[in-house]
Amino acid sequence: MRINLFFRTAVAALLLSACAVVASAQSTPVSGKVTMRQADGSEVPVQDAIVDFYQTDISRKFLGLKTDKNGVYRHAGLPLGVYTIIVSAPGARSSFQTNVRISQTPEMGFRLEPGESKRLTLDDVKTILAGNKSGTSGGGGGGAAAATPAAAAAAADTKESKEEREKRLAETAKIEAENQKIVNSNEVVSRTFKAGNEARIAGIKASSEKNFSAAIPNFDEAIRQYEEGLAAREDTALLANRSDAYRQRGAARFNLSIKMANDDPAKAAAMEAAFNDWRKAAESANRAVELVKAQTASTDPAMQASQNQNKLAAYSTRAEAMRLIATKVDRAQADAAFTAFQEYIDLQTDPAKKAQMRTDAAKILFDANAYARAAEEYKKILAEDPENADAYLYLGFALFNTGEKANFQEAANFIGRFVEKAPETNSMKTEAKEILEFLKTQENIKPEKIQPAPTRRRRG
Repeated sequence: MRINLFFRTAVAALLLSACAVVASAQSTPVSGKVTMRQADGSEVPVQDAIVDFYQTDISRKFLGLKTDKNGVYRHAGLPLGVYTIIVSAPGARSSFQTNVRISQTPEMGFRLEPGESKRLTLDDVKTILAGNKSGTSGGGGGGAAAATPAAAAAAADTKESKEEREKRLAETAKIEAENQKIVNSNEVVSRTFKAGNEARIAGIKASSEKNFSAAIPNFDEAIRQYEEGLAAREDTALLANRSDAYRQRGAARFNLSIKMANDDPAKAAAMEAAFNDWRKAAESANRAVELVKAQTASTDPAMQASQNQNKLAAYSTRAEAMRLIATKVDRAQADAAFTAFQEYIDLQTDPAKKAQMRTDAAKILFDANAYARAAEEYKKILAEDPENADAYLYLGFALFNTGEKANFQEAANFIGRFVEKAPETNSMKTEAKEILEFLKTQENIKPEKIQPAPTRRRRG
């Protein structure tokens, strides 16, 4: 019996994973409360007040933090340093505090006064201070800013030892170098991802036209590009696409090798080269899946979509690579391939796709000559879908291929059911009839009527 192996050439739509998180200096959480004085002297919390942080020892800014309904603002972590903090809100004069070391003052409260609203900038604060030499704090419109006593004490301490400053500057320089390295790696990953995809798609096109000799150099280039990108940074999408390029190149090499004469000395080497490509495809895809499992799920909707798409691509390429490993390279990997396919199926949400993919997973076991296991899976499929003609066919073939005569009657029943259901145009119908004829003439076995099992729903 000959079962044809189909090489899938669909191009997976992959997204580059998000850029690496930019390294940051040692940081500390910062919080505080913003209130406004009322006409009767009471204070009420200010919701949606804007809190802007300007780091003045190093030129950086963290703008637009807002207070909640209780007037509280929170920042998960600001780099240690010296800051000017500016608070503004509708119907209130802006308030600010300068020379704040947040390591000493992680909590900073502000009391606003009613007045003309203006969102001050750091330059505005410098202008105000230039006209008010007597203090380090002030408010928009000429009013004084009110800060906590702890903040005032911290603001008074503006001295910093030379050793502390040099240490901080060295740390900053190190971080900036790390950040530049990340920027550079992002450029390399983006460039090689694009170039690799162009070469891979050209190879797939050539393979679809059965021009396998022309396809191989394109896959060579795709792999080279992906590996250059991976040398800069390990990336899920690059790993998944490299896996696909290896798999496609292996398919092209395999298809060339089967055209060679059996006595051609190059045939065995070409076949082994294809097998090696599929092994590398599996290794690359397995690593992509490892990265996917280790990543922290993003709360950002756009990032979630990117992560989900890359996850689907990683599991898909692993399933396809392991299919070839189990059916062409090492049949002992049948269980591993089936498991990989099942994990890919679990990510699917479309019921029709899930059903088809369960049939595909059972076919992996069949093609790997794991006939008893394949028969079990096909019976599960028929319990859910009694109209699945392919399941009848391959369940019958699997039982027949076990070689156990105790299975022959059941094999004939299922193959006979396939012959009844399949149209005459089905390419497998002739082979099915030949097996039925063999069972009839050699084993005196004819198909019996099958009593369909009650249909059951499968969860998931």
